Amino acid sequence: MATPTPLLKDELDIVIPTIRNLDFLEMWRPFFEPYHLIIVQDGDPSKTIKVPDGFDYELYNRNDINRILGPKASCISFKDSACRCFGYMVSKKKYIFTIDDDCFVAKDPSGKQINALEQHIQNLLCPSTPLFFNTLYDPFRDGADFVRGYPFSLRAGVPTAVSHGLWLNIPDYDAPTQLVKPMERNTRFVDAVLTIPKGTLFPMCGMNLAFDRELIGPAMYFGLMGDGQPIGRYDDMWAGWCIKVICDHLGLGVKTGLPYIWHSKASNPFVNLRKEYKGIFWQEEIIPFFQAAILPKECTSVQKCYVELSKQVKEKLGKVDPYFDKLADAMVTWVEAWDELNPAGASAKLANGKA
Repeated sequence: MATPTPLLKDELDIVIPTIRNLDFLEMWRPFFEPYHLIIVQDGDPSKTIKVPDGFDYELYNRNDINRILGPKASCISFKDSACRCFGYMVSKKKYIFTIDDDCFVAKDPSGKQINALEQHIQNLLCPSTPLFFNTLYDPFRDGADFVRGYPFSLRAGVPTAVSHGLWLNIPDYDAPTQLVKPMERNTRFVDAVLTIPKGTLFPMCGMNLAFDRELIGPAMYFGLMGDGQPIGRYDDMWAGWCIKVICDHLGLGVKTGLPYIWHSKASNPFVNLRKEYKGIFWQEEIIPFFQAAILPKECTSVQKCYVELSKQVKEKLGKVDPYFDKLADAMVTWVEAWDELNPAGASAKLANGKA
C-alpha cells in the first residue's frame, strides 16, 4: 500500500536553532524526514554540527548570516535562540514549524506518540474564532461544533496565522518560578485547542510553534537578545506580543493548546535570572504598552503594521530604557531585510505553485 503524502510536504520548512549535534532528530524521523529543515547554528561558526543521515536540510551559521544580510545582520541575535528567526526570513515556503533541540516526541494519555507537526498543520488549516468565544473550544475539531448561542454570522471564523503548542515534563517557567518550584513537572495533558480572543495578549513560547509565513512572517521577529544585549529569554514573547496586536488589527487568528512535545531539560534558573532580570521589571510597562497599542487603518500589510509598531515602541518604550530605541531600529532593519530576501510577488508565485 502506498504511504500517504505528508501534509504540506512541499509548503513547510522546519526551523531549528542549535549549538550542538542534532541527535534528537532520530526520534522525530518518522514525522520530520519528509520535510525540509533549516538549521540556524548559533555560537562558534567554526564548530561542525552533525545532522543524522537522511534529512534534507540547509545549515546557516553566523558567517552565512553576515554574508547574506551584510550590515543588516545586526538585527539577528547572537548567542541566543532568537537567531532562529533568520530561518524564517530565508525560507521560501508558506508555513514554518520551529522546535528546540531539547524537545522530544511526547505521548498522549493512551501511550501513542504525538505527531506535533501534523497537529500544528491541522490548527493552521482550520479557521480561528477570536471574535466570540466557543465554550467547546475549537469548533472545527472532530466531535466539536459551535454551541447554542454562537452567532451564525461569525461561524466562518478568520484565517489562522499562528499555532502555539505546549510542553509536557519541563514547563516554560520564568526564573523566579523555576527557583521556587525546582521539581515541578507538567503531567497534565489537556486535549484542547483554543483561539486566543481578540484583545487578549499571551506569552508566546518559540520551542513548539508553527505559523503561516505569508500571513504573519514579517512580524515574527525575535528581537535583539543575547550577546551584547541587556536582556534574554524575551525573544519569543516579544514576537508574540507584536504578532497578536497585528493579527487582531488585520483580522487573523492565533491558536494555543495541542500539540504537546516532551521538553526534556530545564535550563539553569540562575543563568535565566541574569538574562530575565531587566525584563521582569520592564514587562510591567511593556504589557500595558501592547494592550493600548492601536494601529491606524492605513496599516493594511504586516510590514506597514510592524514599522508603525516600531515607531510606537521608540516613542513610548524608549522612555523606559535606551535598549528599546535600539530594538525599534532593529525592527525596521528586520523588515527591510525581510523585503530584500522576499521581494513582492514572490509569495504570490508561491501561492500559485510557480516558485
